[in-house]
Amino acid sequence: MGHIRDMRDSAPDPASDAAPPLDPGTTGPVSGPVPVSGPVVPDIGAGTSSAEAAALHRPQALSPSGALSGPDPRPAPETDPAGAAAGCGARGRRTPDPGKAALAALSAPERRHLKRAEMLSVVAALGWIAQAALLAHALTLMLAPPADLTLILAEAAGFAAIGLLRTALTTRSEAMAFAAAQSVVSAARARLIETESLRRPARHGSAAIAALAVDKLDLIEPTLTRFGPAMARTRIVPLVMLAATLPFSWAATLILAVAGPLIPLFMALIGMAAREASERQLVRMGTLSDMLAERLSALIDIRALNAGPAVAADLEAQSHDLRSRTMKVLRIAFLSSGVLELFAALGVAMVAVHSGFAVLGIVTFGGWGGPVTPFGAIFVLLLAPEFFMPLREMAAAWHDRAAALAAAGEYAEWEARATPAILGSGQEAPPLPGPASVAWRGLVLDLGDRHLHVPDVALAPGQSLALTGASGAGKSSLIAALAGLVRPVAGVIEVAGRPLDDTTADGWRARLAHVPQTPHFLPETLGANLRLGCGTQDLGPALRAAAADQVVARLPRGLLTRLGERGAGLSGGEARRMLVARAHACAPEVVLADEPTADLDAETARAVAEGLMALANRGATLIVATHDAGLAARMNHQVEIG
Repeated sequence: MGHIRDMRDSAPDPASDAAPPLDPGTTGPVSGPVPVSGPVVPDIGAGTSSAEAAALHRPQALSPSGALSGPDPRPAPETDPAGAAAGCGARGRRTPDPGKAALAALSAPERRHLKRAEMLSVVAALGWIAQAALLAHALTLMLAPPADLTLILAEAAGFAAIGLLRTALTTRSEAMAFAAAQSVVSAARARLIETESLRRPARHGSAAIAALAVDKLDLIEPTLTRFGPAMARTRIVPLVMLAATLPFSWAATLILAVAGPLIPLFMALIGMAAREASERQLVRMGTLSDMLAERLSALIDIRALNAGPAVAADLEAQSHDLRSRTMKVLRIAFLSSGVLELFAALGVAMVAVHSGFAVLGIVTFGGWGGPVTPFGAIFVLLLAPEFFMPLREMAAAWHDRAAALAAAGEYAEWEARATPAILGSGQEAPPLPGPASVAWRGLVLDLGDRHLHVPDVALAPGQSLALTGASGAGKSSLIAALAGLVRPVAGVIEVAGRPLDDTTADGWRARLAHVPQTPHFLPETLGANLRLGCGTQDLGPALRAAAADQVVARLPRGLLTRLGERGAGLSGGEARRMLVARAHACAPEVVLADEPTADLDAETARAVAEGLMALANRGATLIVATHDAGLAARMNHQVEIG
């Protein structure tokens, strides 16, 4: 059962590691029923968005410690930007493209509406052929007087009617595409936030997740509303217009047929560079977001170490790097626009020169069996700019697509990340019946860089246990596992005589209270935070038991005071006492405390320890992860982790 010392019968002695394991039967059950409720304030990190905070704020749900917090200060690797942002391999090995696959999967539920919007935009674009024919015929009549004014007016009315119809179709197409794109982005964002609220990511920064949810997913919208319809028009409209010009001028058709494909060809070549530049920019954006969140969370330490100038210089350098990457994306965008306009202008100019000379009679070739007729020349000239319009629109939206693929690739990478969810659903549940006993056997936890084999332990109701060990040994991970916030790699955790799994975790969390090392408060009054999930109206006894009543008395509005997310307005020790007071208010049967006295002065640490011991004296099972030898000595038992 592991190396456990019984602290009740002897002083701490390293030589006593071979003591027999704890027996659940050595201590009687807690006397009398205990009113139970034990949720904690969700652990919302500094980089968490308001949408994430709303998703994480669930009563009776013990949030993962650091569910969206604790950014990794290490910069993201940039050796392969395509792989980093989109999960791609090296250049030339992008089959299948995770960005394209992710974008297709995200838009699949709205594919029918998007296709309908694309078809409407195609019909609206093709309407110009009819308008051009009416306009060309009217101009031809005016070139050869006497003109039939009635016919010209009728053609003008038809031109206006078709124009109104095209406007209506375009408006409807844009509205449908926008609604579908909004639905796609909203669904992806909701899934990301809901999934992250049930995860405990210790190795991925909350700022990067927040940037993906709030900023980067919005990059998908333009490619659905602009690039998709533009691509549909590019596939159909130029071919139809070539077919429309061919009966009137084979020369103009040849010019358009040669100039048109050059635009997608050069856009594809430039687009490869645009894609990689966009991926690098998004990777750097996430890295900078993580860095900023990490620096803000460590602001007190930075000021204490007088490291402000160095941190500011580092942030300035990183922001300059992001700016240079952004400017590179813009340079590529302007370059591609210049290439597009060059070929489009040359194509239209050549058609215009040929048509003009044909009307003047200077050029006699280009028609079928003779010169191009005035109607044919005007008609072809009117179609030429619209022939290039879908290509221009596709090119303008090409960079939206590059950014969207990079964002979708990052989303695909997030989906592929093997970060298991917490046990249970995180929703409110009735307390799990049975004694407040805790035991584990053969437990193995994933610490990221290694696996932790935890000594076997069995705690009877009302017993207390200190988890000791070096920093980084895995004490906090074990506390999280006991709360059902981390899925073990192997082994069994038994709570209330039943295995801790998805069916029992929510009910188990309803019986316990969690005192994290870093306090977090919801944007509510202090009283609302202390009553969270407990329903206790009179907080006086709980505040006195935690030695927090005098702290509340010093606050400007007492229990109506609103604190910062991490307890701004209170010292670290005062915030910890508030967490202990909340545990007293909820009267839990099990208390999990993670480094409750860390970084506190002796007097404050003593007050926090007394509050925890008061919970143990009331019959609660107490498990504390600590470096404090004095607090560990007050526990019934002790086990070393690592």
